[in-house]
Amino acid sequence: MLDFAKFTKYSKPGPRYTSYPTALEFSDSYEYDTYIKKLESQDSARPLSLYFHLPFCRNACYFCGCNVVFTSKDDKMVRYMEYLKRELKILSKHLNCNREVIQMHFGGGTPTFFSAPQLKEIIEEIKSYFPNFVKDAEISCEIDPRHINEEQMKVMSEAGFNRVSFGIQDFNEKVQLAVHRVQPYGMTKDAMDLARKYNMHSVNVDLIYGLPHQTLETFKETLSLALSLNPDRFAVFNYAHVPWLKKTMRKIDETTLPLPDEKLSIMQFTIDFLTSHGYKMIGMDHFAKPEDELFKAIEKGELHRNFQGYTTKGGADLIGVGLTSIGEGVDSYNQNFKDMNEYEEAIDAGKLPFERGVVLTVDDQIRQFVIMELMSNFKLDIKRFEKLFNIEFKTYFADAIEALKPFEDDALLKMDENHIECSETGTLLIRNIAMPFDAYMKKHSQNSKTFSKTV
Repeated sequence: MLDFAKFTKYSKPGPRYTSYPTALEFSDSYEYDTYIKKLESQDSARPLSLYFHLPFCRNACYFCGCNVVFTSKDDKMVRYMEYLKRELKILSKHLNCNREVIQMHFGGGTPTFFSAPQLKEIIEEIKSYFPNFVKDAEISCEIDPRHINEEQMKVMSEAGFNRVSFGIQDFNEKVQLAVHRVQPYGMTKDAMDLARKYNMHSVNVDLIYGLPHQTLETFKETLSLALSLNPDRFAVFNYAHVPWLKKTMRKIDETTLPLPDEKLSIMQFTIDFLTSHGYKMIGMDHFAKPEDELFKAIEKGELHRNFQGYTTKGGADLIGVGLTSIGEGVDSYNQNFKDMNEYEEAIDAGKLPFERGVVLTVDDQIRQFVIMELMSNFKLDIKRFEKLFNIEFKTYFADAIEALKPFEDDALLKMDENHIECSETGTLLIRNIAMPFDAYMKKHSQNSKTFSKTV
């Protein structure tokens, strides 16, 4: 049974840990030549996960924290496609592109803002460089139901896409107007029906709680409508209001945002509602049907976490292509330019559009393993860790173990010589539980505007 009375005192700013070290530690001290050497020396036996950032949106959704470019001009998109092609050509000189591809994801922006012929052209270009997609590769796309048609879905289906994620956020019209994203239920249902018609075997929907004018009663209606669409997975995110980082969020009237108690009620109801309708909770914000591979992976302790969220595809090198994309190697992270002019200038100079990143120290790699195990599988096998790194856990992490004792006292986790394991309530506070292992938290702890709140 979840104990929500314990939540309030744990509400504090903290990372979401899609990486460790987090993107705050990326810097330009990681130089281009080092990055190229890292790419060229990747183990060819390791598979690849590909991420393509397609950044364009027609207009702003005020809640959005993504890196987007607002336009209604097709020529901008055509120009971007040409630069993507040139980036791929440069990349192919430094990377063994004949390696197996086990995962590919189109994110944005609004990937389906590109027309069906444009999408087909992009996909064909990618596959001309990466010919070895495995048979069961996970190929996915984020979709805005306001920008999808049958021709686009057909192109994706024929190209092997098998997963789609639909942004819904909220069905209440007053909420939609306040966040500048009007999306009627019928429009979303039509998009879902297209996905089923074209054999997308896993369909996810995204909801957000904490948006302006939301109440428990309005969100109940949103949940009921979303459930009627019968998605395979739900991602239900806590809105991170960071107007000091995202200018469009300044358009939201903060006096209309639900108070923490209301948000907690929404979260509590959401968990009860979805679990009572056959979905299983996976960590802090995901729900899946019991037969979903995400749930099977967590039962085996094989779930992984990367910049696209939870995945079953571990052990791969992530290659990020396009404006602002992030890549991940065994001991490094790298990010492309966020500014379009700088992105284009790098490619014009015959270079990859690399801007910054971080090379992991041995300590980073040790802490990365612990944090990602906790974030993904909500438990840590201490003996496995000690065997892997040849260090004594309780000595190396004496301070973290001490910091976790209040969580243990609150029955949010169990800790012994062999394991750390979160309780059901503890999984919802997994960011808090991971933070004592983060060596960089101290330098960020004085700035309350560095991260969104954990609850």
